[in-house]
Amino acid sequence: MGSQRRPAKVLEDATLISADVLERSADTSEFVRCTFIACDLQGTWCAGRTFAECIFRDCDLSLADLDRTALQDVTFERCKLVGARFDHCHTFLLSIAFAQCILDLASFHGLKLKGTRFTGCRMRETDLSDADLSNAFFAECDLGAALFDGTVLEGADLRSAVNYSIDPTRNRLRKARFAAEGLSGLLDRTGIIIES
Repeated sequence: MGSQRRPAKVLEDATLISADVLERSADTSEFVRCTFIACDLQGTWCAGRTFAECIFRDCDLSLADLDRTALQDVTFERCKLVGARFDHCHTFLLSIAFAQCILDLASFHGLKLKGTRFTGCRMRETDLSDADLSNAFFAECDLGAALFDGTVLEGADLRSAVNYSIDPTRNRLRKARFAAEGLSGLLDRTGIIIES
């Protein structure tokens, strides 16, 4: 007789704070409509778990291991996600949103994130290559040295984003919206000099 797999333990409608998150959820594999507040979730804690309709608020998930993690309708508010590898998540029903987060060095490489909202985020050196960000919204985001290569930005709104450098010949930008003062970020690789 082979070993039998234990059923997944599900935690629903809970609020978890830093002091008890690891203890209360050590053997939980699925979280539904849970709120995580000021939790330090660096390392391997998130790997292989499912989060559905959850909110992470003021949490530190820097270098979090997101291998096989399912994020379904998950919102991150004021979280630190430095180096987070979202490209290692399960892609089935992947739906995420970010508000006032630090996403420096994070990777969204190759993900389908149509309509994703990034609001007031710092995304320096974030890897957005080969991602489908059609109709995504980058409100007041700092995209300094973010990597755009083969990125689909059709219909995306970057009117209030700053510090981006996007090569129009290497990315799909049809109907993407940019502010006039941000046009230099589309032309900087061409050698064209823009003066005001």
